[in-house]
Amino acid sequence: MTQRTNRAAHHLSLPAVFPISQTPFFMKKYLLTALLSGGLLASVVAQTASRTGTLADMQFIAGHWQGTHNGGPIEAAWTDPSGDNIMGMIRMMKDGKVTLYEVFAFEQTATGPVVMVKHFKPGLIGVEEKDKSDRYVFLEASKNRAIYEKQGGDPLRVLYERRSPNQLVIALGRQQDGNWQFKDLFVFQSK
Repeated sequence: MTQRTNRAAHHLSLPAVFPISQTPFFMKKYLLTALLSGGLLASVVAQTASRTGTLADMQFIAGHWQGTHNGGPIEAAWTDPSGDNIMGMIRMMKDGKVTLYEVFAFEQTATGPVVMVKHFKPGLIGVEEKDKSDRYVFLEASKNRAIYEKQGGDPLRVLYERRSPNQLVIALGRQQDGNWQFKDLFVFQSK
């Protein structure tokens, strides 16, 4: 081995604890890079972890809402957040008869809110199996707006958006050409 190689080998076998003043320059450089990278990584992880979403992000949905859908009236109501949940329902009607009920439960989890939806035909005949529900996980929220993504099946996102003090919209999102495109499903006015 050359003398340079011997010096490098000697530097790599430094004791576990040594004064920084005696640390070779290349080790100081790598130590500083590692510390900065670790700090940056910790910052990114902290920012990601701090934005898991809470039920407070859904406060805007609370209230009593009405609109029309498929030629008939549609009515919805959601509670204010309380504890670890928000409850809601949608009733769809046509010609004075119910066509579908939807029951919503927003529950807070460690990773953010999860929306569970069950559908019922007239007579409370369940559409999903008894112990199954459509589940949507929290993706993001901003003022008066939140997006959830369906678990399982085809990629589907649901946007809840309060577009004005008197208007609430639920829109469905699907991927088109690599981008998410949302189309209004229900447009409600406050009742």
